[in-house]
Amino acid sequence: MKKNINIYSILFAVVILFFAGCKKDYGDLNNATIEDLTKNATQSELNNLVSGTESGMRNALNFYLDDVSIIGRETYRFSGSEPRYVLDLLGANSATLSGSNFYITNPWAARYSVVKNCNILIQAANNSATISTAQKKGYTGFARTVKAYQLLLNLNLTYSKGIRVDVANPDHLGPFVSYTAGLAAITSLLDSAKTDLSGATVSFPLAGFAGFSDAAGLTKVNRAIAARVSVYQSNWQTALDDLNASFYNLNGDLNTGVFHVFGTGSGDQLNPVFIPQNQTGEERVAHPSFAQDIAAGDDRINKATLRTTPAALSGLSSDRDVWVYTSSTAPVGIIRNEELVLIYAEGNIQLNNFTEGLKAINRIRNAHGLANYSGAVTQSALITEMLNQRRYSLFFEGHRWVDLRRYNLLNTLPIDRVGDDVWTEFPLPVTEQ
Repeated sequence: MKKNINIYSILFAVVILFFAGCKKDYGDLNNATIEDLTKNATQSELNNLVSGTESGMRNALNFYLDDVSIIGRETYRFSGSEPRYVLDLLGANSATLSGSNFYITNPWAARYSVVKNCNILIQAANNSATISTAQKKGYTGFARTVKAYQLLLNLNLTYSKGIRVDVANPDHLGPFVSYTAGLAAITSLLDSAKTDLSGATVSFPLAGFAGFSDAAGLTKVNRAIAARVSVYQSNWQTALDDLNASFYNLNGDLNTGVFHVFGTGSGDQLNPVFIPQNQTGEERVAHPSFAQDIAAGDDRINKATLRTTPAALSGLSSDRDVWVYTSSTAPVGIIRNEELVLIYAEGNIQLNNFTEGLKAINRIRNAHGLANYSGAVTQSALITEMLNQRRYSLFFEGHRWVDLRRYNLLNTLPIDRVGDDVWTEFPLPVTEQ
């Protein structure tokens, strides 16, 4: 019964995705069914599936980013209407994480809704007689890349409890696989997508992929995500190889990348992470350690601006607002060149190529107003420095908790109140248990 509840909720969300808008309208699906789409979809219908997929990727981003950032002691989320941000997520007193609460059920369902949309898009494109073989490869390469990325986000949350990879048939879901097997499956999906994109024609518009909306560009995005997965797997040389096929550029714009985009138009949505500065009642503030630990002169302090009045709740306080996404239509990064430069640093440091690792670290430091690194040139010291640069460069982008977990450093995070905990992972949603 639990499995059926889960499937119906996912299918309902998929239907919503079909009608969820980006800024464009690619056709009318009011009278279409999934069976119609997967038999012989028109290009307009396929484009609508792409639009719905890209739009759905934005859903529940606020829950995911709050989850990993609060547990990772990057931020606090003070909400007068929702105490679980400062209780469950911080392990206050006897509080624990529950598989029935919004902080896991919402992001989990949102990501699997997009996965379902991707599966439909793959089937629809392959069965369509209205498009060329090269066009089919464009649709499937995009869909498999997005599917892999969505699975990765859920795996980041549940970690050792794993994920379902095979969900193509809602009546016969595949089993949960381990963290290691999940990463391997995600890598395989990305490699399959890369193969699809070779010789593909991209005949659909994309809203958040400016500069990367053709087959070559999508391949670079695919390899960028693959590089992230490779460092999660400690496959250091593979990560560097992935970077070589991505949009990595040591001396390029650090903000180059692909993004979730938002708008005020009809059918669009606003950035769900944005909260104005100095707001009261609903606040997202930086953990006090962000400003306490930052180096003098580091311009990344501007990601956490001083409030006119400190915010406080449940024995916690902060005098700095999170100011990474500075408007209701500000984009949210999927992956940026700044992360790729830091992956280059990490891969080289792990392979004892300290000269190359230092080049990347100093590129980041210099870009943010800091002098070259002057500490010890040992693997241990450089890993510490690399993680520190990731902390500030990727602040509130969903990385610190994952980074410290993969380096077995969660025990170094501050405990804010007596009795608080630092969680390693989320429980599976109750519908999956």
